Amino acid sequence: MAKKLAVIGAGLMGSGIAQVSAQAGWDVVLRDVTDEALARGKGGIEASYEKFVAKGKLAASDAEQALARITTTTDLEATAEADIVVEAVFERIDVKREIFQTLDKLVKDEAVLASNTSAIPITKIAAATSRPERVVGAHFFSPVPMMQLCELVRGYKTSDETLATAREFAESVGKTCVVVNRDVAGFVTTRLISALVVEATKLYESGVASAEDIDTACKLGFGHAMGPLATADLTGIDILMHATDNIYTESQDEKFAPPEIMRRMVDAGDIGRKSGQGFYTH
Repeated sequence: MAKKLAVIGAGLMGSGIAQVSAQAGWDVVLRDVTDEALARGKGGIEASYEKFVAKGKLAASDAEQALARITTTTDLEATAEADIVVEAVFERIDVKREIFQTLDKLVKDEAVLASNTSAIPITKIAAATSRPERVVGAHFFSPVPMMQLCELVRGYKTSDETLATAREFAESVGKTCVVVNRDVAGFVTTRLISALVVEATKLYESGVASAEDIDTACKLGFGHAMGPLATADLTGIDILMHATDNIYTESQDEKFAPPEIMRRMVDAGDIGRKSGQGFYTH
């Protein structure tokens, strides 16, 4: 099986995908626009490997070898030899389309182009290329080293062969795959969590119950590992709002319209764990 991977974007998702792939034996090129972003991403990977070593879940020599398999670059042309490219940049259709348009001219004909988007239709991204049949959604979950799921999404023109290659890759890095056969905005997982988070936020906003009690109801009543509002804080309220907005724009289904308090929290910078304040204080 092909073993050369390029990951576009060295943020939390991109560096996580690079980390599990290098650990599974893939040669990884991690690309971002600045050296600072790359240093942060590589540093995060190193720290994560160290934690696994400290817990006895990874041998120090294996961590060292995995780290050596990751090269960083600001040059998009470094993707030329990749068998699979996974894009993990900001959730904006114009940004993603521009990257895929450029990748289309750089990568080899048989390469698979995957997007880690959680809500943007794959067909819209694929349409920026001359090879929509080679484009697929590969939606990993955060934090990538810990979360077992990968949601594979068929665009309108994604070929069976491309889907099979994406599955082979995701399974090779230890993930269990679910397949989304029709390219609806938000796919399966983001539609489900968005609907739940929006309703939980409305209940919180209108004073029906506290954030703690809403989350406790979901954990103890439905067996969820984490309540929807705690999930929003972990994921980033800004990220979830963008995803929900994308689904709403595409579907015009009112249940996906972000509640006003969610927009105000994002305006104020109260976006969850990464800012220290969201539905909870961290």
